[in-house]
Amino acid sequence: MTSRVEALSDCAPKETVADAAYSPRTFDDIFILHHRSVYRTAYALVRDGGLAEDVVQEVFLRLYRNLDDAPEDELLRAWLLRVTLNVARNTLRSRSRANVREEAFAKTHAEDGKADSPECELERQREIRAAREALAHIREPMRSCLWLKQQGMSYREIAHALSINEGSVGSFVARGRKEFLRVYGKIGGRKG
Repeated sequence: MTSRVEALSDCAPKETVADAAYSPRTFDDIFILHHRSVYRTAYALVRDGGLAEDVVQEVFLRLYRNLDDAPEDELLRAWLLRVTLNVARNTLRSRSRANVREEAFAKTHAEDGKADSPECELERQREIRAAREALAHIREPMRSCLWLKQQGMSYREIAHALSINEGSVGSFVARGRKEFLRVYGKIGGRKG
């Protein structure tokens, strides 16, 4: 060691010198060490500062939940960046689906110039009531899965939100749709 390095190591507390031999393993240390690279990676994909912060928050939340199962120190950065890429892509996908739904809604209502008539508005209100009533007749968890899927959530997000097995979500959505159509047809026939 050079005299400068020895002087610095003599001045440093003993635990700091000892800690230099291994990488940090506490969540706070990992966060401080890797936050910048995770943010930069997220921002490179999503190109929005606020959205990149959301991605970073999700990545570190996943790390916090799985800290004991996270890879060892030399692989941790690669793991964090892989999770960042996945979360950012999922975020972009869900935003894209939401944008498509919003554009379709706007286009539908822009073309409906005649929807301002009282008769059209009354009919629309009847359809909404019938749909809500039909939805109320669907049992859980099919109703929640169907509702969340209509909101644009992925099967993984639905499974996480409802604390159910991801493999069951598709089945619940399909059965929920079938049940909704059956009940909605009865309600529509009864009211029509």
